[in-house]
Amino acid sequence: MKVLSLSDTQFSFIYSPQVRDRFKGVDLILGCGDLPYYYLEYVYDALGSPLFYVRGNHDKVVEYTSTGQYTCPQGGIDLHRKTAIYNGLILAGVEGSLKYRSGSFLYTQNEMWMHVFRLVPALFINRLRYGRFVDVVITHAPPAGINDREDLPHQGIRAFRWLVEVFRPAYFFHGHIHILRPDTETEMIYGSTRVINTYGFRETILDLPSS
Repeated sequence: MKVLSLSDTQFSFIYSPQVRDRFKGVDLILGCGDLPYYYLEYVYDALGSPLFYVRGNHDKVVEYTSTGQYTCPQGGIDLHRKTAIYNGLILAGVEGSLKYRSGSFLYTQNEMWMHVFRLVPALFINRLRYGRFVDVVITHAPPAGINDREDLPHQGIRAFRWLVEVFRPAYFFHGHIHILRPDTETEMIYGSTRVINTYGFRETILDLPSS
């Protein structure tokens, strides 16, 4: 399965008819936050592939544009504190980043623990039904100590690291950490999980173990 994941920064060639040729054959779109709702909606409409997303710390509750108001990308599925199944793929997600100012979609470490705990019953049900907890997790912020930074706004989430250690998703996509140098590491293998910083956009062929 080919996945297009997006976060944090826009590209003119993506928000244009070129996106159809550039990303032909994409099976699934993942939005990892801090992108306009209209941008995600455009990609969804252009590619015709399912869109699952979470919001980032710079997303707005209501987005005002020349074409109207958006509260979400129409047609997309918000994965915050939820799990979903697509073509046998088990997905889960959590929105936001650490609270470093007032605003929407910012949470303390303790609040992030509560978000993750809300996922746990569904993950155990998945284990009983499908033989595994989850295949792909999408978040905005990274797990603690994995692809994160030392400053408060960009510190990773301890509950996400616990989720990776306990439930062992095959893939963990996040945004939030901007890539300013070409030599910046954007991936880490942690245990059996491939953790991917999807700043901008990434194309990934999912290689999933059999259950």
